[in-house]
Amino acid sequence: MKLRHYLLPLLTLLLGAASGCREDELVVPTEYEIIGDEYRDGDIRGFYLVNEGNMGSNKCTLDYYDYYTGLYSRNFYAERNPDVIKELGDVGNDICIYGSKLYVVVNCSHKVEVLDAHSGIRLGQIDIPNCRYVRFHRGRAYVSSYVGPVLIDPNAPKGAVYEIDTLALAVTRKVTVGYQPEEMEVVDDYMYVANSGGYRAPEYDNTVSVIQMVDFKQVQQIPVGINLHRLKKDRYDKLWVTSRGDYQYRPSRLYVMQKKPGYNQMVVTDTIPVACSNMAFYGDYMYYYATEWNNYTASNTVTYGIIDVRTKKVISDSFIKDGSEKDITIPYGISVHPETGDIFVTDAKNYVSSGTLYCFSSDGYKKWSVRTGDIPAHITFLAK
Repeated sequence: MKLRHYLLPLLTLLLGAASGCREDELVVPTEYEIIGDEYRDGDIRGFYLVNEGNMGSNKCTLDYYDYYTGLYSRNFYAERNPDVIKELGDVGNDICIYGSKLYVVVNCSHKVEVLDAHSGIRLGQIDIPNCRYVRFHRGRAYVSSYVGPVLIDPNAPKGAVYEIDTLALAVTRKVTVGYQPEEMEVVDDYMYVANSGGYRAPEYDNTVSVIQMVDFKQVQQIPVGINLHRLKKDRYDKLWVTSRGDYQYRPSRLYVMQKKPGYNQMVVTDTIPVACSNMAFYGDYMYYYATEWNNYTASNTVTYGIIDVRTKKVISDSFIKDGSEKDITIPYGISVHPETGDIFVTDAKNYVSSGTLYCFSSDGYKKWSVRTGDIPAHITFLAK
């Protein structure tokens, strides 16, 4: 077993954590844990993990792992930004690095926090109502938004995608899409947006919106499946879209969209008969897990698998080969190191206390695990 322990406060100072304090609340010090899985040969310096925090608890936090030092830093934002009163906010829903900036989408605080990607120092925020996910294209950031309040409502309004100037950190344009939009991808100057309609259940949306990026207008809505969520592209620019189903009669499914030969229009070409909650790509393989809830049984069915994106076939019913999936209660996030192929899976456990981050080798064996903040969710990798 690898040696692990918490380092003395002196190490915090040596690592450059900001000093100072707020007048009206305590700055919680960063915790450091030795992992020891160092990797200095490639172009990746480390990765950030955003912890959602239970809704209403204002406990969104950031963790960071440094491949140079082998140190895992837990909840470093408060120390790096001692003058930010409410810290990151309520429900961290997405995280991504673009250029030198780190973007954190904070759903129930209706904002996108922008940090320096290397120091973690706050640069500013962009106010966007009920924001969900962020993607980037040609120097601009794009954020999906439910627009309306955080509320189940059969009359909930259509959502939108907001365009952000990444230099001015200001909204420049907005386009209306379907109901309660989620993840997005850009292929050949068109953005594709998965619409869920989750607030209007059981009248879910079932479309993918198509936005023409030149004039930033919705030009099409493609029927795919109900209650859409994830939408990611593989190395061949095929889109993989997940449907959460209705939690009763219609199961979760995975759809593939690609362009017809000779046409510039995406169409649904395949329905993969597996449940899928989230996915990550590495080369020609897609690693996925499913946490499928059923209202009748009041329980989750958890599965894992690997799909060959060329053949669109499931080639393995689990990417974890040593049986350690039994230690994972609720898989909640997945990511793959772009160089080593290491697979990261987060465990939300009971949703109200600390979660766990697991690292598996590319051949499916557990390398290490570490305690995280509450509801660990999304990972983004930091280049040198």
